[in-house]
This record gives sequence, C-alpha cells and structure tokens, in this order.
Amino acid sequence: MSVALRIGQGYDVHAFTAGSYVTLGGERIPHVRGVQAHSDGDVLLHALCDALLGAAGLGDIGIHFPDSEARWRGADSRGFLRHVRELLQQKGYRIVNVDATILAEAPRLGAHRAAMRANIAADLCLETARVNIKATTGEGLGFIGHGEGLACQAIALIEYAPEGTGPREGAGPETGSEAVPV
Repeated sequence: MSVALRIGQGYDVHAFTAGSYVTLGGERIPHVRGVQAHSDGDVLLHALCDALLGAAGLGDIGIHFPDSEARWRGADSRGFLRHVRELLQQKGYRIVNVDATILAEAPRLGAHRAAMRANIAADLCLETARVNIKATTGEGLGFIGHGEGLACQAIALIEYAPEGTGPREGAGPETGSEAVPV
C-alpha cells in the first residue's frame, strides 16, 4: 500500500481596531482592542485552514469562504476549520498533526493555550497531543511589535489514506498515522 504524506503552511494577519476581545483558537480572549475582519478574525484558525487546504492542494480559505460573501460576515471560524477537515476526509486525507505560532505583543496567551488546543483538537478530531500552539512577540519591531495587529503561521501534516486501506504498520489507532512519541 502506498501512503503519501503532504505538508502545507498557512499565514494570516489582522489589524487591531476598536473592541474588547480577540478570538484565537475559538477562544474569546479579553483585550483592549478587537480585530478588523470580515469573519471573527481568528488568525490562528485561518492559518490552520490555509495550511490544511494547502497540504491537500485545495486552494486557500479565501476560495472556500470569500470575504465578498455576506454569509461569512462575523462567522465563527471553528465552522471553517470543521468544514476543511470534512473536505480533507472526502478526498481521502487524514490529519497527522498541526503546529502554529501566534505573533502578537498582546494579549498574553499562556492562560488560554490549553483551551485553544482542546478546541482545535475537537474540531479536527485529533488527540490534543497532535495540536501544538506557540506564541511570540515582535520584540517591539514592525506592525506586530508596535501593537498594530497580530498574525499567525501554521503548518499541517496530512496523509493520503482512503477508506478501506487501513492504517500503516505501526500506525496509531486514533488517526492511522505513525505512532510518534509526544
């Protein structure tokens, strides 16, 4: 049996605007500003969607959820992520793992990391150990360092394993991917 591994990367950025919270990983996090966006502006989930779509060769988030369509105004990005997972499943792909780095001077994210990971793991039907989220600042440099907005970079590993092929030898039972110590 031939199993193909594919990797994709994603990036999203949003400027700050008036508001009292930001949404990251499906969590509403108190902040002195909000984000300017068509949907909920969740840069973490948007970057993950792009990474997964890219890995599968299915375009990007703008193709599937264009900001020119009113129906996506204020939309919950967790719905976007679940839809992307379903698209991948329909094409015979399984998600192996995802990794993301949020770039922001504020808000501080440490207290919210576990909840963000749990949300993403639930939406992607993964063990939490297969979801990693990091955060860093801009060290006072550029638009991130000046507190003008926030961004996220994400990477995803998927494998092609159509229904009926079963997991590879040594695969973990939850996703059919290589068992890797975490």
